[in-house]
Amino acid sequence: MDGEPPLLELRDLKVHFPIKSGLLFDRTVGYVYAVDGVSLSIRKGETYGLVGESGCGKSTLGRGLLRLVEPTDGEIVFAGTDLRALSGETMRRTRRRIQMIFQDPMSSLDPRQSVESLLVEGLKAHGLAKDKAAVDKRLRETLAAVGLPASALSRYPHEFSGGQRQRIGIARALVLDPDLIVADEPVSALDVSIQAQVLNLLEELQNRLGLTYLIIAHDLAVVRHIADTVGVMYLGGLVEEAGSEELYRTPLHPYTRALMSAVPVPDPTVEDRRERILLAGDLPSPANPPSGCRFHTRCPWAQPTRCRDERPALREVAGGHRVACHFAEEIEEGRIRPHEVKAELTRPTDTESPGDPGELIPTP
Repeated sequence: MDGEPPLLELRDLKVHFPIKSGLLFDRTVGYVYAVDGVSLSIRKGETYGLVGESGCGKSTLGRGLLRLVEPTDGEIVFAGTDLRALSGETMRRTRRRIQMIFQDPMSSLDPRQSVESLLVEGLKAHGLAKDKAAVDKRLRETLAAVGLPASALSRYPHEFSGGQRQRIGIARALVLDPDLIVADEPVSALDVSIQAQVLNLLEELQNRLGLTYLIIAHDLAVVRHIADTVGVMYLGGLVEEAGSEELYRTPLHPYTRALMSAVPVPDPTVEDRRERILLAGDLPSPANPPSGCRFHTRCPWAQPTRCRDERPALREVAGGHRVACHFAEEIEEGRIRPHEVKAELTRPTDTESPGDPGELIPTP
């Protein structure tokens, strides 16, 4: 509701991983800037879709807000409390209210445990498994909510299909009655037809239980119909954020435009006519990010000097539409024309990672 404080607010969140070197004495020779100053907010009952290509830091952000990896700096304000100030039992109680759904249900579910054991595990960890009758009722209700029969309790993960295993993963998050669910690529390991079923299930659960979601995905098409707000990440930072319909109707950042151009359109005539935006080179190393705008090395609209030297702030250009681009308006109005960006082969520096020291890496 308008006027209510956000359920979750990230303020300048940073997650940097040190790069160590040395045989006898480890010394820090650099950092991987996986998440480098992200600020966003999610209101209760909303779905925030966080998208970007592999390596942009979106999964690290999801783990960072749960403190599964410890943030380097910034604030994680959940229900009015900074999670970075909590420890021990207080943090454990709060973590019950934030649960995670992982990308690959087969690797996140212990194959040696039955579905019942997998679901009870969380209840035991939070001291909620003392009344056996109440636990049995809770497990059956949770399975029914995700579309699985009570008979599934005695079976093991390998006995289910991929879509059913993801439903078990959702049930494991749901059994603790959380307020916020972080779903890290929840459908990327599933067939397209099953993806739609799982997304519809998440939406149905949200409407029924008042859940709040942070859905992490690399595919803009996945979050289009379920997300209220979409944020686009590139190389550790948020480059654009807007309401779902607004972002799909008017993408302003060149990187968002490139992602949009790769989303298939179910109209052969439109698909044949539209122009694809192809980015040069690979994603730069987060251990050695470009100066200025981090996208300028691959951007068809990049301008000399300013894009190279000055990092753009995430600024609001219209109601709720934020973009980190110096020339977003000029590009949208066609006053700046795209140019060709060529990739060159260079050897990685000592701080770049990972890769064979002799491997040639394409960089713009």
